[in-house]
Amino acid sequence: MTLHVSQLFRLFCVLATISCSLPAAAWELAGSKLITVHTREGQSMAIGRVVFFPAGETSTFQLHLDEARLKDFFLSMKEFKCLEGEEIHCHVPYPYANPGTVSRHDLRWLEHSLLFLYKQPKDFGAKLWNGLYYQMELTEKGIVGTPQAIDLGLIGAPPANTDTPPYGPGERAEITPDSRWIRRLTIE
Repeated sequence: MTLHVSQLFRLFCVLATISCSLPAAAWELAGSKLITVHTREGQSMAIGRVVFFPAGETSTFQLHLDEARLKDFFLSMKEFKCLEGEEIHCHVPYPYANPGTVSRHDLRWLEHSLLFLYKQPKDFGAKLWNGLYYQMELTEKGIVGTPQAIDLGLIGAPPANTDTPPYGPGERAEITPDSRWIRRLTIE
């Protein structure tokens, strides 16, 4: 069977149209991904990586913050790793054993692994009611976290059920956009 140039051209156009209309591959919870915070001034700072290990419908993960990017602060008798800018944002590691798993529809354990508290540079000590929880959404380019207000005092004692993340929607509050120095967190 011999195809004419015009037939080849039509076939090429059809195939090009089909391939352009196919959806892009979904962003996967697999491999090493960069964690970046974005400030309200438009600066972006990579603060570490999260490594995802797929296991069927879920992935386990390991968080690796870049300690060279974080400064040591001794607040309220505890050492914190913090970002310093207009405000001071300190990482608060979730202190209890947890499954460390995520899925495309449930990122709560990752959200709980990236808890922060904020303070003004002039303030003394850590105020646990100034907690930040980054509610995460999976997009075609990665994960986007939007800050919400939490009281970190809630994790001062172990939860009754360690399989369920303690910060549900009822323990979080919306905050005014751009009211915090770090306005967004991304994982790509």
